[in-house]
Amino acid sequence: MNRKSILLIAIFFLFSGILAAQIVTKDSMNVLNNQKEMLKVAKSLNEHKIKLAKLENEIAGKTSDVAKTAEEAQKAVNENQEAAGKLAGDAQDKSKAKDAKKAGSRAESTSRKARKATEKLNSLNKDIEELRNKIKDEEQKLTSMGGQQYLTPVN
Repeated sequence: MNRKSILLIAIFFLFSGILAAQIVTKDSMNVLNNQKEMLKVAKSLNEHKIKLAKLENEIAGKTSDVAKTAEEAQKAVNENQEAAGKLAGDAQDKSKAKDAKKAGSRAESTSRKARKATEKLNSLNKDIEELRNKIKDEEQKLTSMGGQQYLTPVN
């Protein structure tokens, strides 16, 4: 009877150890999966911050383009008005008519370029705002997951 008791006790400890190990393993897996998810969010957040920095660096160039094209468009409009005024004084002059037509075409072309430059700047600003909102959402998600250590301040 003594051997049977010892054997039963040994089997009992063996199975209880295996069950305890399985519980710990499941807990460990949950912790690791949570950490994996936090790292995914942190990586995405970091990529979005890098993209935001690149887009913000483009703003100065786009703003400069808008100013430059607006100035060129205004200059072309002034030249067009001058050519039209000269043509109005002598409507039969073929050379003045040709110059007025060229000035009108230049004014149209430069105004189109100015509009496109403005649209590009507006699109860039929209992209930046959307990216900022994504970053804000990801930071909140990361904080709610307990991943504050993955947050980096943005200057």
